[in-house]
Amino acid sequence: MTRFDKTRPANPSKTHRRSPVLPPGYWLLQDAKARFSEVVRRVRSEGPQHVTVHGRDEVVIVSAEEFRRLKGERSGEALIAVLQDSPYRDVEIEPRREKMPVREVEL
Repeated sequence: MTRFDKTRPANPSKTHRRSPVLPPGYWLLQDAKARFSEVVRRVRSEGPQHVTVHGRDEVVIVSAEEFRRLKGERSGEALIAVLQDSPYRDVEIEPRREKMPVREVEL
């Protein structure tokens, strides 16, 4: 008959390691994967959530609205707004007009 000491694990290499304590808004990759619905809820209620891999920030999960705001519009509206707000907007810029050389092409 084998006797086991219940105060000590049978195999110390298989003991459960405790996750490091992370600040609010930071997740270990495996925790973020296991609790993804909660991560999404927290993005909506608390803001961006950081996912770490091997102790380094790897990705930040943001809301779709925040992503669109950061990405900007592709229409050029932001560029137009910046140019219109420029103190130099009244400066006239004349494009230089030069005749282009014309080469004859044989057909």
